[in-house]
Amino acid sequence: MTGSTPKDEQDRPHDLVGIGIGPFNLSLAALAHGIPGGLSTTFFEQKPAFQWHPGLLIEGATLQVPFLADLVTLADPASPWTFLNYLKHRERLFPFYFAEKFHIQRTEYDAYCRWVSERLPGLNFGHQVDSVRWNPERRLFEVDFTQIDPDGEAEALGRAYTRNIVLGVGTEPYVPEPLKPLADAPGVPVLHSADYLAHRDTLLAAGHVTVVGSGQSGAEVFLDLLRSRPAGAERIHWLARTEAFAPMEYSKLGLEHFTPDYTRYFHSLPEQVRGDLVPRQWQLHKGIDADTIAAIHDELYRRTLHGGWPDAVLTPGVRVRTAGRVATTQVELHLEHLQQGTRSRLTTDAVVLATGYRERPVDRMLAGLDPYLRHDSAGRARVDERYRLVLDPSVTGAVHVQNAEKHTHGVGAPDLGLAAWRSATILNSVTGKEPYPLPRRTAFTTFGLETREAPSIPAQGQKLTPLTQIV
Repeated sequence: MTGSTPKDEQDRPHDLVGIGIGPFNLSLAALAHGIPGGLSTTFFEQKPAFQWHPGLLIEGATLQVPFLADLVTLADPASPWTFLNYLKHRERLFPFYFAEKFHIQRTEYDAYCRWVSERLPGLNFGHQVDSVRWNPERRLFEVDFTQIDPDGEAEALGRAYTRNIVLGVGTEPYVPEPLKPLADAPGVPVLHSADYLAHRDTLLAAGHVTVVGSGQSGAEVFLDLLRSRPAGAERIHWLARTEAFAPMEYSKLGLEHFTPDYTRYFHSLPEQVRGDLVPRQWQLHKGIDADTIAAIHDELYRRTLHGGWPDAVLTPGVRVRTAGRVATTQVELHLEHLQQGTRSRLTTDAVVLATGYRERPVDRMLAGLDPYLRHDSAGRARVDERYRLVLDPSVTGAVHVQNAEKHTHGVGAPDLGLAAWRSATILNSVTGKEPYPLPRRTAFTTFGLETREAPSIPAQGQKLTPLTQIV
């Protein structure tokens, strides 16, 4: 819902406040809605409505996880918020059944999430969280927020009280330093792939386009441009730092790196080992779907059927050293080939940066909690096995994180397939019970020599305050 939060609701302490409403916190909200006896929750999102990577909802692009990796199924397949129930409500179950699609299109996943977000209670869009503090006298967190009107202007201020917080603010596009001045400059077509569809017509009209980045987003943008530009006059460069345009690891045993078993194993490793391991696992989560690679090759091959080669250059192993503007409309990229040690220049009319995402900074929002936060040797927040920030023992509440724990929980942190399991883990922790019993084993692979049982939630847990009690 979008609208002001009533005064009595602001003053009543919640069991849980979610900050951000992306797929992960939407999963949490959906599972929280199904807890017997009820759980007092509210979620805040500064955007006016649910959005999931709108700039990359390219026609035909599919999720890289099966449809079972929806918001709730892997924790509660009987939930009313499953993807299959969404299809039932849309009277599309039989078409989906006959389509035999295990991997759905991104546009359909986005539509499913919006369907859930429009029906779940307790979702407050157009609400920007400004700060979070711990109130030791009330033993509650204070969450200050600003209600935003449709024009993006501040409309009202509010405060919520809660025993627990879940941060799910997502990530933001990453632009390499050499290209930031150009990306920020008006009139220069240097943009992140997150904004691709909004600028697609401009890119199709450009004389020459360069795509930078070797992951799935770069591949999808390159393929869409290739299919849409005339044969023999494609004029596209695709550059990447990686040594190859490599396929994502998608073998069945390889996928077991995205199971709770591997997450627990990774969390148990020493900090230095974890830090060294994540960059080496790039092909688990930064490679290209094999079907997309095949589609690119098929399209390139099709354009050779009548002789000649398409005017498309695909070069891995290249980094952009610096960049600048040529005249008023073109961009000059200064390139270095990492294996050859050679350098060159490339003049282009537009650049699409498929350079990934970084965790959205929350330092300002959490400044009030800084005295209580515990950090590792690299200055990153410590996160325990139940996705809680490690805080000073004087703080009796908990701050959980979603998709901000790759350094402690591994490559599965941003994976949609672990969303429901992580949400269930958080809710089990918050309630001190097991509203969502979770499997103790999820992989055939035993990742270490010493096996560990899944952590159990103490039976007695913490007692939830009746929702009628007023602070």
